[in-house]
Amino acid sequence: MTDLHYLTPERIDLQRQRVVIEGDEFHHLSRVLRKGEGDVIRITDGNGLCADVRIERCGRSSIEGSILHFRRVPRPGTAVTIAMSMLKSHHRFDLFLEKATELGVSRIMPMITSRTVSNPVPEKIDRKLLRWKSVVLAASRQCRRFHVPEILEPVSFHDALRLQGYDCRLIPHESSVKSATIDVVGRKLLFLVGGEGGFAPEEVHLAAEAGFLPVSFGNTVLRAETAGLFAVAMVRAALLEHGNPDQWL
Repeated sequence: MTDLHYLTPERIDLQRQRVVIEGDEFHHLSRVLRKGEGDVIRITDGNGLCADVRIERCGRSSIEGSILHFRRVPRPGTAVTIAMSMLKSHHRFDLFLEKATELGVSRIMPMITSRTVSNPVPEKIDRKLLRWKSVVLAASRQCRRFHVPEILEPVSFHDALRLQGYDCRLIPHESSVKSATIDVVGRKLLFLVGGEGGFAPEEVHLAAEAGFLPVSFGNTVLRAETAGLFAVAMVRAALLEHGNPDQWL
C-alpha cells in the first residue's frame, strides 16, 4: 500500500470511524487505480493523520469506507518557510512549489518586492491560490507527505520583514560573502528569496536592519526558483547528516 489519498477533515469522522471520498480522489481511486469494495487504502487529512481505510461501498460519485486504525504523525522538529518573490513565469513558480514540497518545505509565502514583475490584481488572487494549492497537494501525494505545506496569500516585502516567530531569518544575496552554514536542527527558519533581478540594494539593507542575516549561496547567480529550492535542500541535507529522523523535513 504505497499511495496516499488526501481528504478534507469534514470527510473524515474519526468518532464513527467512517470516511466519504468524493471529487478528484474518488476519480483517481475508482477510475485510475480501479479500487473497489474490500480494498484497503491509506488516507490523510494533510495535518498529520495517517489512517488505513477499507472500502465498503463504491457509488457513482463517491466511495464510503471504514477506518481500520489510525495514528497521528508528528510535525518535523525543523520547519522551513520560504518567502518567494512572485515570478513572471507561472510555470517556474509552479516548479518551485512542486519541488520545494518534495524537499520538505513547511510554508510558502508569495512575496511582492520592488522588482517583482508579476503583481496580480486582488480579484485574481483566489484563482492563483487554488492553482498553487493544487500543485502542492499533487506533489504531497506523489512524495507521501502527511503534512501538506501551507500556502499563504501574497505579502509585501515590507510585511515579510516584520514576520516574527522564527529562530533564524535569512536573506540569500549575491553580494554576501557569509557562508550559509547554519544550525538548523529543531529550528524554525525563514528565507527571503528575490525574483527576476534579485533584491534591490536598499531591500538588502532594510532586511539586515530588521535582523535578517545576509548569506551567500555561492559565487554563481541562481535563478529565483533555484535559490528557493537550494535553501530547502540545504536544510534537508543538514538534517540528513545530523541523522535524527524526528527532525527531517
